[in-house]
Amino acid sequence: MDNAHSQDQAVLEFMRTRRSVPAKSMSGPGPDDAAIADMIAIASRVPDHGKIAPWRFIRYSPAAANRLGALIEARAVELDPGLGEEQRQIERTRLTRVPVVIAVASRTVDHPKVPRWEQELSAGAACMNLLIAANAHGFDAQWLTEWIAFDEALHAPLGLVDGERFAGFIHVGTRTMPKTERDRPSSQAIFSIMEQ
Repeated sequence: MDNAHSQDQAVLEFMRTRRSVPAKSMSGPGPDDAAIADMIAIASRVPDHGKIAPWRFIRYSPAAANRLGALIEARAVELDPGLGEEQRQIERTRLTRVPVVIAVASRTVDHPKVPRWEQELSAGAACMNLLIAANAHGFDAQWLTEWIAFDEALHAPLGLVDGERFAGFIHVGTRTMPKTERDRPSSQAIFSIMEQ
C-alpha cells in the first residue's frame, strides 16, 4: 500500500467517524488565530456556482461575546419576562460556553444562472466544511442555530447586514467527555437506484 493510498484511507476513516460534540460538553483549549485562519480558508472551498461567495464568517472575540451575551439575555427577558435565572444564564453565555464561536452568514443575490436556493446550499456547505476543518485541526465542533439566529432584533448586533441570514453558529473547543456514537440511518433507508 503506497503512502497516497494510506492517506486516502485515513481521510475516509476520518469522514466515517466524524461527529459533532454538544457545545455544553466542550471547554478549552480552542484553536489559535493561525488555525482559525486555515479553518476559514478550508470552509470557503465549497461548490459556489457563479463565484458569488454567498457567505461570510464572523468570529466573536471574548469581549464581543460577553457584550453580546448581555444583549441576548436582555432580549430573552423582553420576550419572556418570567425567565428564570438558570435560563438567563444560558442566554447570557450562548457565545462564551466554548472558546471560539464563528457565525456563518448567508447572503443571496439575484443571478440568471444560480438560484437563491443553490446559494443557500453553498452557505450550508461552508458550515459543514468549517466543522470538518475544526475536527481536522484536532478540535471538536457543533453547528447550531438556536433562536438567536432567527430573532431579527439581534441580527444587526450579532453582525448581519441587510439581506443576510444566519446559516449557523459553529462552536469550537475541546470535549470534556468521551465521544459517544448515535444511531445513523442505514444506507438502505436513504439510498435508492433508478434503474431506467
